[in-house]
Amino acid sequence: MNAMLLTTLTQLPQGVGQAAVDTVMSLSTYQLIVRSLAAAGLGVVLALVYRATHKGLSYSQSFTQTIVFIATIVAIVMMTVRNSLATAFTLVGALSIIRFRTVVKDTRDTSFVFAALALGMAAGLGYWELAGIGVGLVAALAVAMHALNFGALYKSEFILRFTFDQAQNSEAYLKLLPEFSKRSNMLHIEPSGDGKSLRLTYDVTLLAEARAEQLTAALSRIAGVSDVVLIVSKNDVDY
Repeated sequence: MNAMLLTTLTQLPQGVGQAAVDTVMSLSTYQLIVRSLAAAGLGVVLALVYRATHKGLSYSQSFTQTIVFIATIVAIVMMTVRNSLATAFTLVGALSIIRFRTVVKDTRDTSFVFAALALGMAAGLGYWELAGIGVGLVAALAVAMHALNFGALYKSEFILRFTFDQAQNSEAYLKLLPEFSKRSNMLHIEPSGDGKSLRLTYDVTLLAEARAEQLTAALSRIAGVSDVVLIVSKNDVDY
């Protein structure tokens, strides 16, 4: 009876009828190196896709490198744990003391973190087809949504700010904007404290042949216009 109970307990981590999975000790040095390098390579591909498709002003080189580290480290963790229940609990206890206090500014960045985790797990367990399909699918989705500007109401290029003296005629700058831009929408009007001037903010998309410095120079020459600022805006910008 005791012998049967001991045999049953030793088989519990693997489940009834489930074949034993090889542990890290049964993997050769070559397999360990190949799986680790494969995970790092998948992380690099994912990081390059993230950098190429990133929009806005919150790009972080540190986050891009973190994607590669996560994929590689998770692969090592998966090769360490495998089917060892004791090792899994030990790693959970060790990792629980780590506290991440960095705030993710872009919710899209979270998807790349999860993608790095998934690809690292697939590479660490040796699921090459799944890892290849996964990185290809994530990359294709990211590139496609970047190219199509998926989810945006329109594609913004520049935020134009300038101060206008209300004593002057506004017709001059209103005629000038269409000469350089194919679209210009007013976003914000802020009157000065003395009521003599206005701080205007426009969302501008330049014509293909127009240049940003040409627009700012032409605006600066208009009577009553001062403090001209043009901000590059490939994504949402707080104005």
